[in-house]
Amino acid sequence: MNWFTALSTLFRPQPRTAEQRARDLLRAVDAGGLPLNVAVVNHIARELGLDVSRKARMPETIERIRKVMAGR
Repeated sequence: MNWFTALSTLFRPQPRTAEQRARDLLRAVDAGGLPLNVAVVNHIARELGLDVSRKARMPETIERIRKVMAGR
């Protein structure tokens, strides 16, 4: 393996897990100023194994994500 290949594998973006995406989402919510997308929040909730109904409101879903992440 040459040095270019070694560097390119070092700096290649790694796939993120559902937990990493959830932590990023919660950091963004806590920091404020980031427009949140309902579909993205629901997708992260589903990845964490939460049942997301169509009537669920985003603040409630974010709190459920927060509770799940607190237990991990």
